[in-house]
Amino acid sequence: MVTVFWQFLVLGLCSFGGPAAHIGYFQQAFVVKKKWLTDEDFTQAIALCQFLPGPASSQLGMYIGYKKAGYIGSIAAFIGFTLPSFALLTFLAVANNKFGSSVIVEQIITAAKLLAVVVVTDALWGMIKKNLTSIPTITTALLTMTWLMFSDGLLGQIFPIIIASIVGYLWSFKTQPVVNKHLIKPIRPHIGLVITFLGLLALLPFIAATNDSIKLFSIFYQAGSFVFGGGHVVLPLLQPMLDGMVTDNTFLSAYASAQLVPGPMFTMASYLGASAMPAMPLWGSIIATVAVFLPGSLLLFAFLPAWKALFSHPRLIQAILLINACVVGLLGSALINPVVTSSVKSITDVIAVVIGYILIKKYQCPVWLLAILLLIFVIIAY
Repeated sequence: MVTVFWQFLVLGLCSFGGPAAHIGYFQQAFVVKKKWLTDEDFTQAIALCQFLPGPASSQLGMYIGYKKAGYIGSIAAFIGFTLPSFALLTFLAVANNKFGSSVIVEQIITAAKLLAVVVVTDALWGMIKKNLTSIPTITTALLTMTWLMFSDGLLGQIFPIIIASIVGYLWSFKTQPVVNKHLIKPIRPHIGLVITFLGLLALLPFIAATNDSIKLFSIFYQAGSFVFGGGHVVLPLLQPMLDGMVTDNTFLSAYASAQLVPGPMFTMASYLGASAMPAMPLWGSIIATVAVFLPGSLLLFAFLPAWKALFSHPRLIQAILLINACVVGLLGSALINPVVTSSVKSITDVIAVVIGYILIKKYQCPVWLLAILLLIFVIIAY
């Protein structure tokens, strides 16, 4: 267990670049060097983690820890990989709460918001190229964005995902070959973990009003339960649920800060949890972090015994295709509001965002360097 924790702590301190980069780090560390997994096992684990909602790279890390040292190993892997970004983002949230009225902090927040516009735009374009490859997927994304123009709140975010999953399951648009029914295996997940996942999802909203901590846990648990497509998708799901608990400035600062630290992007929850409970920031950070990672963890180990059966069901694959398209629509809507509407206030800001996007897209400018350049720009321009 100590070995697992230490290996993932080292990776948690240096794993910049998002989920795709994290998978590369894991492959080098645990397949090539440590040989904790075979190439085949690693590839199959990636497929399962991409199939389930939740943070794919963190789920993969927990799977690797599980293969090495059982359930204790998976917990050690999660803590080790998450701890550095959790600590850094909690500290940044506390600093923002304490010094948020100073000029330099205001300039940092302005730069962070412009950075968020660039990063979300880049993430959205990547998801469009990957997921909108047919008329049904493009239509799903556009319908989702249209729906969100006239609805808000949690239901407004989750309803399109539910509809997309049902339509995708019932209506095959022939992207999969015909499969012999005898080859389709029955899905037998770990029933206890499935019941735990669904029970918390159903129960928490009803008891959230009784306690601020439970309310915060409920919000982040619900968000973590419906995230397909990576950490960027937490943005549109959390924003309406945290309305009134944190400001748009704080929300976008959390998102931008999560781009600048190593480790999983889901730890933006650490920043938001600390900001939502300023009197007890560490407690709020712990609650939010545990809650947003818990659903993906429960689902990973619930379906681990049945992952081969999952991929023998073409209709489930179809459902995921439309869910991913729906997620593109969610992120596109979030880019417009609140990201752009809260960040871009002048033609000067537009120029900064365009130049920033060119730097990150054409010249592969690192996010941390772009953050510094945007801060210098804000100090000079404002």
